[in-house]
Amino acid sequence: MADFNKPEDLFNNPDEFIKTVKQKLMPFKGLVPVVVAGVIALAGLFSSFYSVGPDEVGVIRRFGQYIRTTNPGLHLKIPFAEAVNKVKVKYIFKEEFGFRTTRPGVVTQYSSREYFEESLMLTGDLNALIVEWIVQFKIKDPVKLLFNIRNPLRTVRNISEAVMRQVVGDNTVNEVLTTRRVEINRSVQEKLQEILDSYDSGVHIVTVKLQDVNPPDQVKPSFNEVNEAKQEKEKVINQAWEKYNKIIPKARGEAAKTIKESEGYSLMRINEAQGDAAKFIATWDAYKNSKTVTKKRLYLEAMSEIWPKIGRKFIIDSSEKSILPLIKLNNVGGER
Repeated sequence: MADFNKPEDLFNNPDEFIKTVKQKLMPFKGLVPVVVAGVIALAGLFSSFYSVGPDEVGVIRRFGQYIRTTNPGLHLKIPFAEAVNKVKVKYIFKEEFGFRTTRPGVVTQYSSREYFEESLMLTGDLNALIVEWIVQFKIKDPVKLLFNIRNPLRTVRNISEAVMRQVVGDNTVNEVLTTRRVEINRSVQEKLQEILDSYDSGVHIVTVKLQDVNPPDQVKPSFNEVNEAKQEKEKVINQAWEKYNKIIPKARGEAAKTIKESEGYSLMRINEAQGDAAKFIATWDAYKNSKTVTKKRLYLEAMSEIWPKIGRKFIIDSSEKSILPLIKLNNVGGER
């Protein structure tokens, strides 16, 4: 038997080396199948057991075909023939667009990188905006998720970006920034869910929420100037409406007051005229029925009104021819 003490001896006599190795392994020839079988048995034993987490389900495939779904806990499967995919069905997944969270916590830290390729969008009035948003979703059907779509996360991201661009493009820059943020969130969520359902993806969209929405840095000064001009315009309009709301109602109130006073005066004059006419008619009727009494009553009524207004009164006899000697002219002059 050759002795291969040097490496060059191996290359010089390879046949002799193989023959020598076979001779040395001859005593262990019967143990090789046993060892191989033992290894296969141990591998099959360990691969027969699998555990499913509390927030997961296990999807069992036999040679690639779906067989069953298992709940959380320890389970058995056929080794080498069945494979298990664990899917988190109670976990809420979150995808971020336009930004990335590097360290969540009480003070959240974000990546300093700018993701303009997914956040730069054009609004309906041809303005550019940097739109950042999040999409939260969960798995409602793990079987559909595994068999109907190839890359769930990439699919959700691509569809979310496409839908957000469509909805932002249907609104003006002011609507996206201020007035229609809630409507945009709801519209994107509905459209995204509709597309995923058409794919039979087994994904349920929990929420879509806009985060920061800002114009690009290059146009921020001009954008701020436009906003300031719009705010000044709104301020002037509001001030004008304020004056309008003060002056116009006051003028209307005064006009209504004047009209009501005129109507009241007119009604008073009409009632007085009607009363005087009724009084005159009643007096005339009484005069016709009793002329002497009525004439005397009218005389007395007239005298009762005139008499208190007379200063000095002289009562003389009707047969007196001359009244001058009876009047003390000096006293009259003195009192005058």
